[in-house]
Amino acid sequence: MPRETQPHATDRLDDDDYPAYTMGRAAEMIGATPGFLRTLGEARLITPLRSEGGHRRYSRYQLRIAARARELVDGGMPVDAACRIVILEDQLEDALRLNEELRRSPAAGPDASAGA
Repeated sequence: MPRETQPHATDRLDDDDYPAYTMGRAAEMIGATPGFLRTLGEARLITPLRSEGGHRRYSRYQLRIAARARELVDGGMPVDAACRIVILEDQLEDALRLNEELRRSPAAGPDASAGA
């Protein structure tokens, strides 16, 4: 009988969505204050997960988003405008990635419509 294996904690180290960072560590990593991260949460740019104790936890993906917003705010952009720009940039990146995947898909080739 095969033995089921539990995921090892180190398996999550490569997971961009794993909430590995506390608020203090996250703020330190992007050169911001915890208050800035709370502001981004209030603006719904990022939504940190909560630990069992209720503490905010951030993923690497969320930290990249927050760091980009910080760059824009440091350049003089209002927080709400910076958040909107970051959201649009993220949506554009997703659309470009999907477009590229569809182009590479064999079903998207010129022969796909030949049978129709």
